[in-house]
Amino acid sequence: MSDYETVLLERRDGVALLTLNRPDSLNAFSAELRRDLGLAVAEVNADDSLRVAVLTGSGRAFCAGADLLEVQGDDFDVRRQLLEEYKPVLSAINESSKPWISAVNGAAAGIGSAFAMVCDLTVMAENAFLYQAFTAIGLVPDGGATWHLARTIGRKRAYEMIVTGEKLRAERCLELGLCNRVVPSDELLSATMDWAKELAGKAPLSLRYAKQALNSAMEESVADTISSEAELQHICINSADAKEGVTAFVEKREPKWQGK
Repeated sequence: MSDYETVLLERRDGVALLTLNRPDSLNAFSAELRRDLGLAVAEVNADDSLRVAVLTGSGRAFCAGADLLEVQGDDFDVRRQLLEEYKPVLSAINESSKPWISAVNGAAAGIGSAFAMVCDLTVMAENAFLYQAFTAIGLVPDGGATWHLARTIGRKRAYEMIVTGEKLRAERCLELGLCNRVVPSDELLSATMDWAKELAGKAPLSLRYAKQALNSAMEESVADTISSEAELQHICINSADAKEGVTAFVEKREPKWQGK
C-alpha cells in the first residue's frame, strides 16, 4: 500500500482501489488532497500490473467538493487552482489507458461530482447523490461538470439541475445515464470491486482503445469517427492479444492477455 497523507491506495488482483481519505471533512478537497490525489492517479496510471482503477471516498461521502476554508482572502486565485491543480488530475483520469470506476458513497458535490463523472463507469450507493451546489454560494460548476452534464442529460436538464441546486439521487442518476449501477449502500465497495476485477480479466488493449474511441467520438463527426476507429482497430487486430483471443476461442479455453 502506498503512503499518502489524505489518500489510500491499495492493489487487489490487478485492480487499484484509491480512496479519498478526509472523512471528517466529507473528503472535501484541501491542498494536501489535491496533491496526494494527483500523485496517486499518476502512480496508478503508470503501473502496468494494474488493469482497472476504482475511485471512492471514506466515511459518509464520496467528496463534498472544495474545502471552503481555503477559498477565502484577496490572494486566492481560483483560475490557477482549477487549471494547475484540478485539471491535470481530471485529465489524467479521462486520458488514462485503463478504465476508471467511481464508487459513489453519499454526496458527490461540487468538484467532487466532476471527479465522479470523469470516470469511465460509475456505481452509486442507494443513498448517494450528485449535487451542483454552486448557485447557493454564487458560483458556477467547474472541473468539467458542465461538459459531462450537458452531454449526458442534455443542455436544458443540465441547466435546470445547476440553477435549482437539485440533488440527483442515485436512482434518478441511473435513469438519466449519470451512473451505470445502483447497489445497496453496504455493498457498494464489494460490488464495484467485483465488477472491476471482472473488467481486469478482459483484453487490456480492447479496453484501452474502446475508451479512446469513445472519447474521440464525443468530439468528432461520424466520418472522422470511422477513420479513428479504423486506426485503432488496425492496432488491435495486429496485437499479440488478438491472436491469443482467436487461438483461445478455437481451443475453447480462457485467453491469457498480455496487453500487447
